[in-house]
Amino acid sequence: MTDSPAEARTLVLLRHAKAEPGSEGTDDAQRPLSARGEADAAAAGAWLAHHDLLPDVVICSTALRTRQTWHGVAMGMTGSPPEGGPAGPRPSVRYEPGAYDAHPEELLSLARTADPAARVVLLIAHNPGVSLLSAFLDSETADEEGLRTAELAVHRSAATWTKWDRGGAPIAQRHTARG
Repeated sequence: MTDSPAEARTLVLLRHAKAEPGSEGTDDAQRPLSARGEADAAAAGAWLAHHDLLPDVVICSTALRTRQTWHGVAMGMTGSPPEGGPAGPRPSVRYEPGAYDAHPEELLSLARTADPAARVVLLIAHNPGVSLLSAFLDSETADEEGLRTAELAVHRSAATWTKWDRGGAPIAQRHTARG
């Protein structure tokens, strides 16, 4: 039995915003966002708020650039950027070490653990995993080049989180945030 369309669940996949290039001897997980990345993250948050996609749950890689992306998204959702929008309720945020350098199946496993009452889950992760997860959920519509930095892929399904699987969550919207 599936939920009614009014009870559909939404998984928003977000590739982290633009990061500073790595330098020799620097741990990749510690690369910060660039100035453009900070602006793009805020623009992503404004877009989410404008499209009534405020998350109930956020699952975020522990890498510095993904945590900074989430911070920018959260700030953008408050209505500060030009597109604006309501702040909405405070989501439950989980920082997951397993989301760094994860395969799509591992990312989907994280999404499947979302609170059953959550209607919108935001997953902030890295390529290639996050792009491959989008293609796994909707191979017909996913861009073969994958998600760009600060790009959002909005997937919807009437299935409970634990039942999400290959081809079962079409892309409803895509947006590349630029601040």
